[in-house]
Amino acid sequence: MNKITPINLEDKTASHGPIEQAAHHSALTPDSFAESAKGKTGFYRIIKATGYSLDGFKAAYKFEAAFRQVVWLNVALLAAVIMMPFTLGIKMTLVLASFLSLIVELLNTGIEACVDHTSTAKHPLAKIAKDVGSAAQFLSLFLLTVLWLMALSVFL
Repeated sequence: MNKITPINLEDKTASHGPIEQAAHHSALTPDSFAESAKGKTGFYRIIKATGYSLDGFKAAYKFEAAFRQVVWLNVALLAAVIMMPFTLGIKMTLVLASFLSLIVELLNTGIEACVDHTSTAKHPLAKIAKDVGSAAQFLSLFLLTVLWLMALSVFL
């Protein structure tokens, strides 16, 4: 018969399951690949993170036509925001919506890259992942359109 042993919640050295121990051990050891790839702490880490972000922008722009299209659409819209005599609140809202569409497109591009890296074979879950990312981008662009129409309606 199995004996049930009580768990001491006060014991900070209590053993976790083997999966948790392996994940904890490999993620936090100073000589792990993830730790060495992340770099140091403080200001140096900020510099490295900025470099990774710039690499992400470059990759998205180079390899993803949809990202390029959204970038140039938003460059034109941001120029229009500067020229139009909107109130500050309207301008802020339009700029926010523009950045949101860029952010969603970057996330969608990342999802597509992960799915394609895993397999280029057709799979229902891969289709769901890509379609959901596309739907998110559709909604962000729809929001951008609605907000622009609302802002322009002031002049009609």
